[in-house]
Amino acid sequence: MDLIQKLKWRYATKKMDPKKGVSQEKVDRILEAVRLTPTSSGLQPFEIIVVTNPEVRERIKAIAWNQSQITDCSHLLVFAAWDNYTEDRINMMFDLTNQERGSINEGWESYRKMLLGKYPLRSAEENFQHAAKQTYIGLGVALVAAAFEEVDSTPMEGFDNKALDDILNLLAKGLKSVTILPLGYREADKDWLVNLKKVRMPRDRFVTEVK
Repeated sequence: MDLIQKLKWRYATKKMDPKKGVSQEKVDRILEAVRLTPTSSGLQPFEIIVVTNPEVRERIKAIAWNQSQITDCSHLLVFAAWDNYTEDRINMMFDLTNQERGSINEGWESYRKMLLGKYPLRSAEENFQHAAKQTYIGLGVALVAAAFEEVDSTPMEGFDNKALDDILNLLAKGLKSVTILPLGYREADKDWLVNLKKVRMPRDRFVTEVK
């Protein structure tokens, strides 16, 4: 199937088969796709925690409206954003870029100074909200990558963020949870949504062309 057909195939899976696991190769390719996600200023201000521990997932399920996908899925991805932009975090990414490219670019260094003179001066909440928006770019890439691999997924915001942060000890890492994504395989005979037609607005209502 081409990409469009695979996107038509995917849906927010409501019942996953706990007996079916996603191969590590497919999970790794999905994670690599997310790692390559574009982010504002290239800062990559979020991380992914992959949860496979059954006991931990039971605890997460309890603070996520008891959604069965959390425990029935193969791998649970937790998208967690930086809780703030700090000088150290900004410098870390700029230094990494210089190291990987093997050179220092004057324009790039001027851009570093501009960010250092702006982001750390904003409130932590404003910076977290900005970083959280970047995680949704990663989530979108993960959804497309999973569909490409013919792996089912269900994007979720229905959980207690603070409780999840506590379960995974995220605050100690300077992170806050934003969204979660179970990966697995649909249990078609138990999923009420599987055979329903995908409905989206028609193109002429969704796309406006300015020529």
